[in-house]
Amino acid sequence: MNDLALSYVSGASQKPLLYQTIGSMLSDAAKLTPNNEAVVSLHQNIRLSYAELDRRVRNVAAGLVELGIEPGERVGIWAPNCVEWMIAQYATARAGIILVNINPAYRIAEVEYALNKVGCSAIILARSFKSSDYFGMIKKLSPNLFSAGSKETKIPTLRHGILIDDGGDKKHGLLKFLDVETMGSPESHKLVKEIELSLQPEDPINIQFTSGTTGSPKGATLTHHNILNNGYFVGEGIKLTDKDRICVPVPLYHCFGMVMGNLAALTHGATIIYPAAGFEPEATLKAVEDEKCTALYGVPTMFIAMLASDAIEKTNFSSLRTGIMAGSPCPVDVMKRVLTDMQMPEVTNCYGMTETSPVSFQSSTDTSLEKRVSTVGKVHPHLEVKVINEDGKVVLRGVQGELCTRGYSVMSGYWGDADATASAVDANGWMHTGDLVIIDSDDYANITGRSSDVIIRGGENIYPKEIEDHFRRHSSVQDVQVFGLPDEKFGEVVCAYIILNPDEDITEEGITAWLREQISHYKIPKHVRIVQDYPQTVTGKAQKFLMRKAMIDELQLREIETA
Repeated sequence: MNDLALSYVSGASQKPLLYQTIGSMLSDAAKLTPNNEAVVSLHQNIRLSYAELDRRVRNVAAGLVELGIEPGERVGIWAPNCVEWMIAQYATARAGIILVNINPAYRIAEVEYALNKVGCSAIILARSFKSSDYFGMIKKLSPNLFSAGSKETKIPTLRHGILIDDGGDKKHGLLKFLDVETMGSPESHKLVKEIELSLQPEDPINIQFTSGTTGSPKGATLTHHNILNNGYFVGEGIKLTDKDRICVPVPLYHCFGMVMGNLAALTHGATIIYPAAGFEPEATLKAVEDEKCTALYGVPTMFIAMLASDAIEKTNFSSLRTGIMAGSPCPVDVMKRVLTDMQMPEVTNCYGMTETSPVSFQSSTDTSLEKRVSTVGKVHPHLEVKVINEDGKVVLRGVQGELCTRGYSVMSGYWGDADATASAVDANGWMHTGDLVIIDSDDYANITGRSSDVIIRGGENIYPKEIEDHFRRHSSVQDVQVFGLPDEKFGEVVCAYIILNPDEDITEEGITAWLREQISHYKIPKHVRIVQDYPQTVTGKAQKFLMRKAMIDELQLREIETA
């Protein structure tokens, strides 16, 4: 067999990997492009140059050190998109503190689990966002943060709460972000400089939670080297320069925002634009025109919403050149409209996962239309990928198998979970993605499915096991099966079949309302059916594919053609 026919590709590149920390990269940007706008937050009316950003980051890093937070400790951030999010990202990195991204949609049970799982010493939080009362949830979990005499807490490691917006309330008991920014002593500033010099690119600097295949979310632990390089090469993929202005409506808690957005810009001296705290189609379109953005990011559902907006016809897209569509498969007609109607001839699409920092495949700015709508591009620089069968053997080109990734981008592991890490990353360093792929003779990859039953709703990965475990905590539930259904807007949505305990009469609406208080809105099933039994194999294994087919027929759904 000719080895060249095997489904293995590596990303050759004349550009070397960066070998520095995020803090040192910010220092470089502040020297090279001091007057370039680093970030523009339109909903906050804040603009910071790289020099101003660097100064504020140094001050916050010194404030965190003044609080007694040491290198290696974990600090959570629970907030929508804002300037303080970026400052916290870089300040923790500069002080050697590990930033823990908390999903803004998390409810109280989820945030309690996440903070305890990694042992957060502090949390930086917004007061609220949409229907989420972050302030109220933290007060319930850690009353000790609000009352000096209280020792009551459900998060024993949490010593500090830092509120981004104090809302005029002077009795909340939490520190204010601006107070932390101004509290650093000369000794703390000196210590931050010493810490910076001692940091290594391989040091862990970020934890991002992925929905757990075994129920509870796992904390993918990423290093400076992981995410700084991934941001750099994503930026290279869309030919970023210090003249570019990137509109980022995607959430910062996710790799799409903080790596592909913030760090891609940082490594090229480009500007990040936040149109709003969360995604708003009209605000995003207005930002593109008013700020003369050259790049626009989004998951397919965001582009669909923008294309459906009344403002689309009036928006001037003449400044746009490129962008990224990622997070879930893109409908072909949507990609074509983005290329033409939104005047983004160099838009690229990406594939990856949190555990690989995230991007491992990306189309180029000059990839043909046919390849752009049918593949996720070619392997990223300095990475290896292979496609294997159930026996772990590499398959031939054109044959479907599981994608494995190896290289600088693979996480250092799941925080505090050696068994889960060993299951995901084998002894040879290959990350087993669980995704099914075909690599063609031209090295392009087509994601064809998933070997696990993960549901991707609008770019959010949802693992049925986690939702099933929550349902089973309800006293009325005997058993439950969760699976995905096709959806025109989100790509997929969640559906649940539930078997109740004898003599229980809770309704589908009632049990959904109960679950809504437990977990994030995007995990809540759109469709719930209370049933007497499931279709099963002769060995008693539930057949989710038959449940899915039955619901597709009942609801008269159609499979979505995707790129």
